[in-house]
Amino acid sequence: MEHNQKPSFFVQLATWIVDKRSLFFLIYGAALIFSLFSRNWVSVNNDITDYLPESTETRQGLGIMEEQFTTFGSARVMVSNISYEQALPLADRLESIEGISTVDFGDEDNAEDRADHYRNSAALFDVTFDGEADDPVSTAAMEELKETLAAYDVSISSSVGESQSETLAAEMTVIMGIAAVIIVAVLLLTSKTYGEIPVLLITFLSAMLLNMGTNFIFGEISFVSNSISSVLQLALAIDYAIILCHRFSEEREHAPAREACILALSKAIPEIASSCLTTLAGLAAMMFMQFRIGFDMGMVLIKAIILSILSVFTLMPGLLMLFSKLIDRTHHRSFVPKITVWGRFVTKLKFIVPPIFVCVLVGAFYLSNRCPYSYGYSLIEPVTKSDSMLQEAAIEETFGAQNVMAILVPAGDYEREGRLLKALDAMDEVESATGLASVEIEDEDYVLTDQLTPRQFSELLDMDIEIIRLLYTAYAADLEEYGRIVNNIDNYSVSILDMFLFLYDRVDEGYVTLDDETQADLEDMHDQITDALAQLQGTEYSRMVLQVDLPEEGEETFAFLDSLHALVGRYYDAGTFYITGDSTSDYDLASSFENDNILISVLTILFVIIVLLFTFQSVGLPILLILVIQGSIWINFAVPAVQGTYIFFLSYLIVSSIQMGANIDYAIVISSRYQELKREMPLREAMIETLNLAFPTVFTSGTILTCAGTLIGLLTSDAAIYGVGDCLGRGTIISMILVMGVLPEILLLGDTIIEKTAFNIKYPALVQTSSASGKVFLDGRVRGTISGKIDAEVHGVLEGDVTAVVHVHRESPIRQEKEEDDENA
Repeated sequence: MEHNQKPSFFVQLATWIVDKRSLFFLIYGAALIFSLFSRNWVSVNNDITDYLPESTETRQGLGIMEEQFTTFGSARVMVSNISYEQALPLADRLESIEGISTVDFGDEDNAEDRADHYRNSAALFDVTFDGEADDPVSTAAMEELKETLAAYDVSISSSVGESQSETLAAEMTVIMGIAAVIIVAVLLLTSKTYGEIPVLLITFLSAMLLNMGTNFIFGEISFVSNSISSVLQLALAIDYAIILCHRFSEEREHAPAREACILALSKAIPEIASSCLTTLAGLAAMMFMQFRIGFDMGMVLIKAIILSILSVFTLMPGLLMLFSKLIDRTHHRSFVPKITVWGRFVTKLKFIVPPIFVCVLVGAFYLSNRCPYSYGYSLIEPVTKSDSMLQEAAIEETFGAQNVMAILVPAGDYEREGRLLKALDAMDEVESATGLASVEIEDEDYVLTDQLTPRQFSELLDMDIEIIRLLYTAYAADLEEYGRIVNNIDNYSVSILDMFLFLYDRVDEGYVTLDDETQADLEDMHDQITDALAQLQGTEYSRMVLQVDLPEEGEETFAFLDSLHALVGRYYDAGTFYITGDSTSDYDLASSFENDNILISVLTILFVIIVLLFTFQSVGLPILLILVIQGSIWINFAVPAVQGTYIFFLSYLIVSSIQMGANIDYAIVISSRYQELKREMPLREAMIETLNLAFPTVFTSGTILTCAGTLIGLLTSDAAIYGVGDCLGRGTIISMILVMGVLPEILLLGDTIIEKTAFNIKYPALVQTSSASGKVFLDGRVRGTISGKIDAEVHGVLEGDVTAVVHVHRESPIRQEKEEDDENA
């Protein structure tokens, strides 16, 4: 047997992949078994503030608090349909639970305080636990609290015992199940043979499991990435498998299974790679966000797309061979109708639709720039609400929402802290300001940081003055302040906090002996002071906690934060103090959003244009395609502006990049077909035929992505993920409408521009005379005799004799192969 030409690189690669399919089955089998175990190694971060830029005040402040302070778990517990008299003993019952340190039910003699904890036949208990929110002590106490109140109508708002990742995982399991049913239904509707369905499903599931099983290489991923990456992977990468499947069906009409698979794969690799690059471009743009959750999502989804395309290129060809007989036996008529009537209709409107579209673009651009964004979860109401969200909403409806902030200032100056706390308490928006300098003791006569003389301290503890004088003397000696000892020790003032801790240490060391009653009082006070110190004083910073009567975010809240910074700045130098909380986090996110928005938009468009320039080798065509998809993005986010509903800012950034990177594939499918067909027929007829050929692909991929997004939007309770799903589903529908109803007219009207701006280099065709017989691959323009004359672009397999003049456009126009039947394929 004689080879006249060396096969092209893609044919060689496809041949190697198909012939080595057993090796790939073995590799994938081992990798999938490994992934079943390794997917449990992934660490999920549920705190979105961890992804704030390190330079932000909130991130720096949270870092200090994590290192230097203890934040005890807390809960707001509302018992409804109960009288005040019945609620009073409940406070004591709850406080007796092991693991609960305090239960605040207000002062029954203070009308205002009582109203804060009892109204509309509902009692509100503010519970503080002995440990932090994720401490087993707190979790066990929360379980016992729920058991204690099992007979009551209870609503609890707390992070203790709540796992956001577990809730989302349960929701996404339901979403994946429904999505799987929809995907199968869509594939059954759009497939040409039922036998290709298991091939597609095995390929999808393998890629998804591989991605889940390799996420551990990142060490930690966000709850957003962990929750939606699998669904988005299936929705974004389904095109690739469908393209190869359709190519195989086309080649199988005139070639045995092996040859058909090789030809299909060799042609699909460059086509799929080009489509994949636009999706990767959109995802890569997210990684440049200041808000590092974009980087997190970008790297997880980029890996997902790469694994999907590898599965299509290396696993799916073997599956096509394995299921080839089933594929052959289960052919059925197409359920996707021809849309010739639609094609004729839209092509008649090429002078009408583009001007209307330009006007719509202007309006959509204006409205989308006025889309109301939310930087926290308080303004967003997902369709589905978790049980904890419903309970929190019930408490806020009766008693209002809590807005807590923390101020970190350099430690050591109690007097300055006290003046700042008084100034904070005087602000109209501040309900309460708590710090060491405001913690009251002994019936509100003193605060912990008050400076007391020996006599005052002895009266406070009801101890002998001589013992206290000796204690003060020892304290001064310990600090080497001998002048205090020489002078009158009775004039020496020390803060209650410092002197009490010094006394406790001396008692603990055995230098001071107290009677049982005083010892018991000392122990109780020591526990309270230790808790206060853990929460309010660190090694370098003191913490002040504010209760603010303002919503979590909004112009009024952000204006208050500016005033708060100015006030604290009068007592401490800029850069030496930090203000943290949900409101400050929202404030920082709002500040970085504008830059991230511009950066993501510019980079996404730039990356996609670069890919399209090399794909189409024209300047005009990429611009027209970008215009259509960017228009769909503007229209998508004009909808919330018209409805007056808030959208989470992160949802916008994610969806705008995904929509540009993924939905432009639909425009590429139509443009590529049109560019091919217009060389064979009149422009209008070429576009009509293009729409007929492209509709199944656009319909299949678009329907699955729309359903995936819509399901996420309807069935998840997380505000960020809800926004991604809702906007992605709506955006995909808009993109499908535009590419099928507006892009055809734009391409027809702009055809001259496309041709004028083309920069592809046309090399002169090499003319060769070749001959072969038997089973022959044809790839190029062939002119000669094949049981008759032929003058055409031929890409396929011929059985017979070939003697022809070949205009070589590829590496191997004619290649002779040994004949093999389907049994040996």
